[in-house]
Amino acid sequence: MPKECIICHKAPIPGAKYKRRGQIKRTGGAGSKIVGKTLRRFLPNLQRIKINLDGTMLRAYICTGCISANKIIKA
Repeated sequence: MPKECIICHKAPIPGAKYKRRGQIKRTGGAGSKIVGKTLRRFLPNLQRIKINLDGTMLRAYICTGCISANKIIKA
């Protein structure tokens, strides 16, 4: 089972990290160029906390957005 928020189903999403070369234009260069792309994953900020879900106590992964928005009841 992948790590995802059980409230909003936030999970890792794919992305890319760009390698750039050259001086940027605003500092007097000819502009930076992308010379390489590496695949990576953007991970959500998940916390494993004890919650009360429909009358049952369980430990679950909850994102910090749901915790601060009070979408859950802490045990």
